Amino acid sequence: MGKEMYQVQIGEEVRQYEAGTTYGQIAADYQKNYEEDIVLVFVNGKLQELFKKLKSDCTIQFETTAGEIGNKTYRRSINLMLVKAVYDVAGHDAVRKVRIHFSVSKGYYCTVDGDINVDQDFLDRVEARMHEMVDLDMPIHKRSVRTDDAIALFGRHGMHDKERLFRYRRVSKVNIYSMNEFEDYHYGYMVPSAGYLKYFKLYLYDEGFVVQMPVKSAPKEVPVFEPQNKLFHVLKESVHWGDLQGIETVGALNDKITKNDVHDVVLVQEALQEKKIAEIASQIAARPELKFILIAGPSSSGKTTFSHRLSVQLRVNGLTPRPIAVDNYFVEREENPRDETGAFDFECLEAVDVKLFNRQLNDLLNGKEVVIPTFNFVTGHKEYGSPATKLGPNDVLVIEGIHCLNPKLTLNLPDENKFKIYISALTQLNVDEHDRIPTTDGRLLRRIVRDARTRGSSAQRTIRMWQSVRRGEEKFIFPFQEEADVMFNSTLIYELAVLKLYVEPLLFGIDRSCPEYLEAKRLLKFLDYFVGIGSENVPTNSLLREFIGGGCFKV
Repeated sequence: MGKEMYQVQIGEEVRQYEAGTTYGQIAADYQKNYEEDIVLVFVNGKLQELFKKLKSDCTIQFETTAGEIGNKTYRRSINLMLVKAVYDVAGHDAVRKVRIHFSVSKGYYCTVDGDINVDQDFLDRVEARMHEMVDLDMPIHKRSVRTDDAIALFGRHGMHDKERLFRYRRVSKVNIYSMNEFEDYHYGYMVPSAGYLKYFKLYLYDEGFVVQMPVKSAPKEVPVFEPQNKLFHVLKESVHWGDLQGIETVGALNDKITKNDVHDVVLVQEALQEKKIAEIASQIAARPELKFILIAGPSSSGKTTFSHRLSVQLRVNGLTPRPIAVDNYFVEREENPRDETGAFDFECLEAVDVKLFNRQLNDLLNGKEVVIPTFNFVTGHKEYGSPATKLGPNDVLVIEGIHCLNPKLTLNLPDENKFKIYISALTQLNVDEHDRIPTTDGRLLRRIVRDARTRGSSAQRTIRMWQSVRRGEEKFIFPFQEEADVMFNSTLIYELAVLKLYVEPLLFGIDRSCPEYLEAKRLLKFLDYFVGIGSENVPTNSLLREFIGGGCFKV
């Protein structure tokens, strides 16, 4: 008697497969129709790994490395293979910890703690071992174990960050991934074997190295390594500060929260940010020729509160800050460029009246009076009802806008009068030593909370718009971040524990049938790692207040 057969619909086609057929076997039948590798499948809308087996009639959609989820799966799987390769080359006794820190160029910056000299020879051997695993098509196995057993397992393996993390997990089971004898935990799904992981390159950098990987727009190409040194050093400094506080990972933060140390954590982190802002103000005050303080950063970086706090510190230094929003210099609506869909493109530089902006700022620099416009977003036109402005000897203009680091915005202003600040929420905390927290996740959670509070916008709508927001940042902000004179990291090491209590109810409000449900589910799983902190612990002048409300600044 033969095995039971199930109907599988893929696109318009329906085929019969035996019960127990893996989704990987089904994907292999269709791989010829896709240029990029299939790495996951959606079974009746639910994401599944390729080693899972067919159990019923279903509809299947394929996820390739050209998709957002597929690219993340590829990168996560590279990390697993990388850590195993480091242990294989160096020996388990020599390695205390492999740390995957944060994004650099199109890869991740990594360090190795232990009796190892991370030089080019060592890196070449690690890379060769990774290619060997690819050639062997080494399987990646997955098993589910009790949480208590996972804690004991990672204790034996010396992975104490993971051991600490799982003490705070409420779930009864943990998924363990393995390659041969090497066992690890990773936050998210994996490819079924190393044969999928052909494209990567290791580069020696600073005190460690960068593993460079493809982006979703070019899944079979390893991009050229282009380090952004200013950004890197801000990130490295933030990680070092977290290490000094004993907070490298989420588990360590949870320890502080549960042992009643959270008040000190908050006060010290807030004091650090105030110190950084004061240092920036002192740099500006030390250069009397500076008149234009230009601030730019991606969405949900806390630019508005940062500008207020910088203005306070500028006053401490004897300066008089005057705020100017570049948004008031939009071109008239009928002149605004349109994007490829025919909608108004408000994010491109051409949407700004650059000539008027430069002329008025030059007039102010030369001691003239200027009436700065206010843009009426209802009528789509500039209005000139404000009082005239004139710069005094101690006045500085604090200018905020997405194009502020783009040299073309201030093309006709003297460079010696400009000071550029890049602000972003650069998450320094890791889930554990091998699982980084993407900075975009932190900013998305901030935005979900703020949009719900200030605009009555649902989490579903914010998630739906997020990729469009990200595309604008990639085009108009990130290419110019190294133009900055200083960079400011607005992330607070404790903030995700605060945001958790605000954002979870909003994410739970997204229905299973919505396309955004999968992202909401991912974020909820991520937030489950954190022990929550009440907002009463957050000072009223904190950057976090821009998102959760209750701040002392008008934003």
